[in-house]
Amino acid sequence: MTDDENRVVGLLLAAGAGRRLGGRPKALLTHRGRPLVEHAARVLRAGGCAGVHVVLGARADEVRARAVLPDCVLVDNPDWEQGMGSSLRAGLASLSGTGAGAALVLLVDQPGIGPEAVARVRGAYRSPQSLVSAAYDGVRGHPVLFGAAHWASIAATATGDRGARAYLKEHADRVERVECGDIAQAYDIDTEADLTHLE
Repeated sequence: MTDDENRVVGLLLAAGAGRRLGGRPKALLTHRGRPLVEHAARVLRAGGCAGVHVVLGARADEVRARAVLPDCVLVDNPDWEQGMGSSLRAGLASLSGTGAGAALVLLVDQPGIGPEAVARVRGAYRSPQSLVSAAYDGVRGHPVLFGAAHWASIAATATGDRGARAYLKEHADRVERVECGDIAQAYDIDTEADLTHLE
């Protein structure tokens, strides 16, 4: 593999409006004194990703103004209201042409997933053909790693809020599951009750 093909780039999906949170974009929720999007970007960096692309949508201008995201590539998703699939497509499109071997995808609203889980999933990367998923007691979860050979097909099937779920299901026999239940918690920040997970 070339040096570029050895590069795994972090792809942070942070475009959602937080409808069930009263329209508060998840990227701007406060965690440890700073916007949640900052925390998630740092997790990808600390987990060994060679660069981070952050997909923004709801109140993107405010996120850009408030969040400190040094050395991140900020990607605007004008179709963010169509769901996570559109953000995944925008993020993968931003990576095409970079020569990177894989994208390691993390969702902004999962602060229970830290650098250790990112590093473990990243460590399973072998080639641009790789498909890797974190697992929690055997159940597939995030983060997930998509080798570059899969990007076009994933983008073609990523619709609504399902993201790459259909593609991963179709290729389940090729997905390497990496158990992360001992080092991470895969809860989402979706409702008011979930806000208790933030610090």
